[in-house]
Amino acid sequence: MDWEAGQHSLLPHIPTVGILAGVNENTFWILTALAGGRRHGYAILRDVSELTDAKVSLRVTTLYASLDRLERDGLVARAGEEIVDGRARRYYELTDDGFAGLALETERLSVRLDAAARRLAAPRPAVGGPSPVIMVWGCAG
Repeated sequence: MDWEAGQHSLLPHIPTVGILAGVNENTFWILTALAGGRRHGYAILRDVSELTDAKVSLRVTTLYASLDRLERDGLVARAGEEIVDGRARRYYELTDDGFAGLALETERLSVRLDAAARRLAAPRPAVGGPSPVIMVWGCAG
């Protein structure tokens, strides 16, 4: 895998620079909810809660600020609007770039998870004791 060159092994046609640069947890879960298809705001909130077993609970203001940013970035698009009980319900969906970006971020997380799991499964190094090289600095008296 050549991360530094901006290419990823399983998705070589997708540059890593610019797609989900600095993705945060809220963005990840919003995109993941939208990967399930077209959703309105409250459905996204509900999906995020369900997907995370209620460990992540987005505020409405956070959701809509994130959706506005994701729309400006071309990762999410508005996908219609309807009036329900006198209130506008705006729908969103992933764009092709949003889908590709989520796939890339998912693979990045998988690589991190696998590396950490391998380290945790390995025998633990001895703790304590003197280090192999001990340097003592003092004053000559």
